[in-house]
Amino acid sequence: MADPQTVHAVLDDLRTEGDELDALVAGFGPEEWQLPTPAEHWSVAHQVAHLTWTDDRALLSVTDPDGFARELAGAPAHLLANLTAYVDAGARQGAELPPGELLERWRTSRTRLHGALAGSRPGARFPWYGTRMSAASTATGRIMETWAHGEDIADTVGVRRTPSARLRHVARIAVRARDFAFAAHGRPVPADPFRVELTAPDGSLWTYGPPDAQQRVTGPALDFCLLAVQRRHRDDVAVRAEGPDADVWLSVAQAFAGPPGTGRPPGRGATA
Repeated sequence: MADPQTVHAVLDDLRTEGDELDALVAGFGPEEWQLPTPAEHWSVAHQVAHLTWTDDRALLSVTDPDGFARELAGAPAHLLANLTAYVDAGARQGAELPPGELLERWRTSRTRLHGALAGSRPGARFPWYGTRMSAASTATGRIMETWAHGEDIADTVGVRRTPSARLRHVARIAVRARDFAFAAHGRPVPADPFRVELTAPDGSLWTYGPPDAQQRVTGPALDFCLLAVQRRHRDDVAVRAEGPDADVWLSVAQAFAGPPGTGRPPGRGATA
């Protein structure tokens, strides 16, 4: 069971992550909301609509698990067969709203989700797509999504965001999802753990796995997180692998559920 103080610390980070992205998009004019982002066929409006849609789904899961199950059961079969198409449909619908209305919906959704998670019963687990999530893991997942889609928006308008210690949530998801990433790409899951050493934004070291592991991944935490959410190609990040399986991981890593993403082509620029 997660420590309630830990849950509230994650929720504080989730609120801050949302507020920072909100401060960026709140100043956009109508034309900026329609700018194409690095995600194919997605505008800035699609990015915010996606966050709104997934926040709403998470809120339903926390407050009405049976309602979440009914909604999932009632979704068109052709969409459920392709989770990406199901998610894209929600983003398209929200992107049709006027920007001001969409922004207010996102603000309402994330505020209500924060309150629901903060007030949830300790130890409770909520249904999600193919799994069940605790309050802390739900909030952590929302941090990852908000940060990743925020990167797309920031890249679109040429803003370089200052990385923060909140990246630790993204890094932790990516490390924990190692085996899932291999399996999702049809690769054999490595039998042994890796050692992962990441340089945090403040210069400290975040470490995962046994120190004596034969295979290792090292580099800046920002680069590793950008790679894991597939916002940068491995050629454009300063993340290095030692060992054949660790090397494969840098090509298949993903910090999100569902089928493998298409990633980004090389040459989008290395991080500073």
